Amino acid sequence: MELVQYTVRPGNTLFGIAQFFRTSINDILKYNNIQDPNSLYVGQTLTIPADSMPNQYYVTRPGDTLWSIAQKNSTTIDAIMDLNGMGNPNIIYPGQVIRVM
Repeated sequence: MELVQYTVRPGNTLFGIAQFFRTSINDILKYNNIQDPNSLYVGQTLTIPADSMPNQYYVTRPGDTLWSIAQKNSTTIDAIMDLNGMGNPNIIYPGQVIRVM
């Protein structure tokens, strides 16, 4: 099973992250060896099972560009920018969740 890395953003909760990735809070806690579910913090990197990721979203990795993401997902940079309300195609961050469809 491939695992993806997700960086916690302001406003994230374990419940919300679990729902988004279609997994359980318990799986997130287990994969990350988290003892206290209330210890989530902004900037924390979580490991999430990749097969639970909805196909219309992509979690960016170091070295990704919107062009490379568009190519992998048979879409365009403009389409990705429109779906995500992006103003600058040159600014993406590792762990960022981007809608591609």
